[in-house]
Amino acid sequence: MTRQQMFAACFFATLLVLIYQVGVIFRPFLLPVLWAAILAHVTCPLHVRLTALLKGRETVSAGLLTLGIMALVVVPVVFLTFLFIQEAGSAYDAVHAWVQSGGVKRLPALLASLPFGGPLQGLIARHVTSSGDLETFLLQSSKAVSGFVMEQAAGFAKNVFLLGANFLVVIVTLFFFFKDGKRLLGGLYRIIPLEDAHKEKIFSRLDLTITAVVKGMVITAIVQGLLAGLAYAVLAVPVPVFLMALTILLAPLPFGGTALIWGPVAAYLFWTGPMWQGIAMLAWGAGVVTTVDNVLKPLLIGQGAKLPVLFLFFSILGGLAAYGLIGLFLGPILLAILITAIQIYREEYLSEPPPQV
Repeated sequence: MTRQQMFAACFFATLLVLIYQVGVIFRPFLLPVLWAAILAHVTCPLHVRLTALLKGRETVSAGLLTLGIMALVVVPVVFLTFLFIQEAGSAYDAVHAWVQSGGVKRLPALLASLPFGGPLQGLIARHVTSSGDLETFLLQSSKAVSGFVMEQAAGFAKNVFLLGANFLVVIVTLFFFFKDGKRLLGGLYRIIPLEDAHKEKIFSRLDLTITAVVKGMVITAIVQGLLAGLAYAVLAVPVPVFLMALTILLAPLPFGGTALIWGPVAAYLFWTGPMWQGIAMLAWGAGVVTTVDNVLKPLLIGQGAKLPVLFLFFSILGGLAAYGLIGLFLGPILLAILITAIQIYREEYLSEPPPQV
C-alpha cells in the first residue's frame, strides 16, 4: 500500500467514525428534522412567492412563513386537546345518567326494534333480569375510559417540556430550511458520489414523490373529514366539528382510519335516535367516506409518484409500523428511491451492448 493509499484509508475511516458520532448526537432530533424537511419542501412554493413579493428578502419571508405554520399547528392542537378532555368527562356523565334512569333495562326493547338485535335481546335480557352486572360493567367501563383520557392528559402535561422541545426543533429547523435550504441542498447534491444524470433522476423522483405523498395524504384526509363532518351535522350528532377534526387526524391510518370515528357515531345514533339515522351514518361512512380513501389516495399518490398501488399500500403500512406517524411519508419516499436506483442499475449494468458488426 502506497503512502497516498494509506492516507486515503485513514481519512475515510476517520470520516466514518466522525459521521457515526455526529449521528449519535443528532439522533434525538432526527424525527423533528424530518418533519421540518417535509414541511419545508411542501411549502417551498409559498416561500418563493412570498420572497418575490418582499423583493428578495428571504429571511423575512422565512420568518413570516414559520410563524404562520406555528400558529396553524399550535392553535388547533391546544383547542382540540381541551375539547377532548371536556367531552371525555361529559361522556361519562351522560352514560352514568342513562344507566341511573333505567337505560339498561330498556335495552331489550331497543334491541327488539333493530333488524339484527334478536340474538342479542335474550342475552342482554338475562343479564338485566338476573343481576345488575351489566349496569356495573357499563359504569365501570365509562369511568375507566374517562379516567384513561384524564390520565393521558396528565401524562401529556408532564411531557409537555419534551413535546415543546421537539416542536421548537421543528420550528427552528423549518426557519433555517426556508432561509438556507437551497444552499444546503446544493451542497448535499455536490458531495453525493454519483454521476450528475443519476443524481438528477434521484432528486427529481424524490421531489415528485414527497409532493405526491403529502398532497395525497392531506387532501384525502380533508375530503374524508369534510364528508364525515357533513353527515355529523345533518344527523345532529353532538360536537360535529370536533368529530370532524378527529376524523381528519385518523384518516391517514391504513387500518381503521375514519371508521374509528364514524363507526362509534353510527352506534350512538342507533341507540339514541331513530333507526334510519344509524343506518344512514353507517351507509355514508362505509359507502362514501371509506370509498374516497380507497379511490382518491391511490389516484393522487400512485399516479403522482408513479408507484405501483400494491407496493404503495405495503410501503405505507410498513412505514407506519417501523417509524410511527412519519412512516406514512417515509415508506413511499424510500420505495420511490429504491425503484429509481433499480432503474439506474438496469440502464447502466443490464443494458445489452450493441452488436458487433
